[in-house]
Amino acid sequence: MADSLHVVCGYCDAVVGLPAARLGDGPRCPRCHHALFEGKPLALKSANFDLHVARNDLPLVVDFWATWCGPCQMMAPFFEQAARQLEPRFRFAKLDTDAESAPAQRYGIRSIPTLIVFRGGREFARQSGAMDAGQLTRWLEAATA
Repeated sequence: MADSLHVVCGYCDAVVGLPAARLGDGPRCPRCHHALFEGKPLALKSANFDLHVARNDLPLVVDFWATWCGPCQMMAPFFEQAARQLEPRFRFAKLDTDAESAPAQRYGIRSIPTLIVFRGGREFARQSGAMDAGQLTRWLEAATA
């Protein structure tokens, strides 16, 4: 991990530079003063999706989901649990594919839930289908090892 990292604020979309050693110290956004890590996934929109993918130096795990999807609803608490356990090593976000279809179309999302890990602005790993917290954690550890 680099000495300094960029993290995009989930509230105001400011790109915040942080020393890597201070990630676990409860950093706050200097613009809006919200905590940068709250142990829960960010809700992304088409308007800020590319910014979060391109400018977060942490691996960004995006859950492509929809409100009508039973497996998506089943996996949601496990995704939140993984966010609580794995932040700030990973950044977690959700994108509702019905409300925000452009990113889902661009990445060829054909089934949901689909998880994509982005690193350095590019897709790094992909997994379709619901997972429990243990499976999700193991998949992320293996995918980013």
